Amino acid sequence: MFQKTLYTILLSLVLVFSGLAQSTLSKERLDRYDAFFQKEIDAGRLPGVVTLVYKNGEKVYESALGYNDFLEKTPASTDQIYFIQSMTKPIITTAFMMLYEEGHFFLNDPLHKYLPEFKDAMVAKDPKLGSAGGLEPVKTPITIAQLMSHTAGFSHGLGSTKVDEEVIQGLYYAQHKDIAARVAAYAKLPLYGQPGEQWYYSASPDILARLVEVFSGQTAAEFLQERLLGPLGMKDTGYNLTDEQAKRMTILHTYDDAGKLVKAPRQTPTSGNTVFAGANALFSTAQDYSLFARMMLNGGELDGKRYLSSKTVELMSMNQTKDLFQDPGKGFGFGFAVVDDLADTKSLGSEGTFYWSGAYCTYFFIDPKEDMVAIFMTQVAPFSSYYENKFRQMIYQAVD
Repeated sequence: MFQKTLYTILLSLVLVFSGLAQSTLSKERLDRYDAFFQKEIDAGRLPGVVTLVYKNGEKVYESALGYNDFLEKTPASTDQIYFIQSMTKPIITTAFMMLYEEGHFFLNDPLHKYLPEFKDAMVAKDPKLGSAGGLEPVKTPITIAQLMSHTAGFSHGLGSTKVDEEVIQGLYYAQHKDIAARVAAYAKLPLYGQPGEQWYYSASPDILARLVEVFSGQTAAEFLQERLLGPLGMKDTGYNLTDEQAKRMTILHTYDDAGKLVKAPRQTPTSGNTVFAGANALFSTAQDYSLFARMMLNGGELDGKRYLSSKTVELMSMNQTKDLFQDPGKGFGFGFAVVDDLADTKSLGSEGTFYWSGAYCTYFFIDPKEDMVAIFMTQVAPFSSYYENKFRQMIYQAVD
């Protein structure tokens, strides 16, 4: 009798936990998602949105709301191509970690061991004043791990300090023929802070792209295509588009002085790009990016092919920055931000979720607990985290 009761209890527990693992998304509650973003489109705050969600290994939601071209009212479609900006960073970091698994370097190796131009890196004494305020040498060498966690002291040029101004001028407003030239210029610019002493969002993944070249003997474009994009089937992802792909490129929108959506005066060049960067340079689709995200969700494997060890993915998706990442309940791993205290986030989600975004308001997250990846694509500047947070809120409220 006791054994029978114990068996019944154990079976019930198995069914309960199995049910939790196999939760799905409610169709009725996904209608709320559509309604929210359709309202934003109708109000002229967003041009169009493509969303894709995989859960428990299956595609459970896909939609294309609004327009590719808001003014011409060209309908959005699920195969649209987007300039994904900083959603390039997780991809190049993953490629770089593939080389780590081949034994090319240790994570605590000094950067200057492989790129000597960084041996004499200098730090601004006051970031607000930049080089004019005086420079001092680094206290400790920049490490490979710090590049991937944005704790090396570099800037992205997106802030309001003089260091940011110098960086954006030196990296993005100057002409560089390739990533080697851009990184050489980066080495001459002042650091925002001392290595390891702060989290500061940076273009350090550009240095990773350069190191991919150093370790592999290929360009980052060649390495990505051969080792990651091609094998995953990411046929619409790359640094340049074909003529056919360019026809599916999404129009970049911005806002006029009255807050109305307009076509951005400068559209992203889809061909002739020669700087194969790690910070912001790839084009992709929601479906393509979901292949990458699902591979990471599965611990480095997809459709029977392994790209990374599960232990490497585990390392990449844990907080590597202690309390330096100043976003409540979150930290930063290697290439991804990480939720490590859900209560502190004051939002729906799961601990262990890792994610990032792009400057034209593209977003994704990978949730191992829910066995789910979700991709949100639009093409509008300037960046806002508002829609990132709404995207997550409206997906998670649909978990059944």
